Amino acid sequence: MPIYEYISENPDDPGRSCPICRKGFELMRPADRAPLTHCLYCKNPVRKKISTVSVPKLLAPTSYTDAKKAGFTVLQKRDTGVYEKL
Repeated sequence: MPIYEYISENPDDPGRSCPICRKGFELMRPADRAPLTHCLYCKNPVRKKISTVSVPKLLAPTSYTDAKKAGFTVLQKRDTGVYEKL
């Protein structure tokens, strides 16, 4: 489920916005639901904020022992077309 960030449309007007939407808040919502239009607490208009995307970092094994621990078979080329299992 994606995490959306929202912030008040009037963050400089403390009379119309609560401390939560003035600072901004995160909310987990299903992707098929429409975005929020009002704060859940003070009913002040809010807008969806563009946020950073979290991408998992995939690392390749860096050594023979790391590759073996990860379950890979390590082969080394010995002659023309001949590989030996390490």
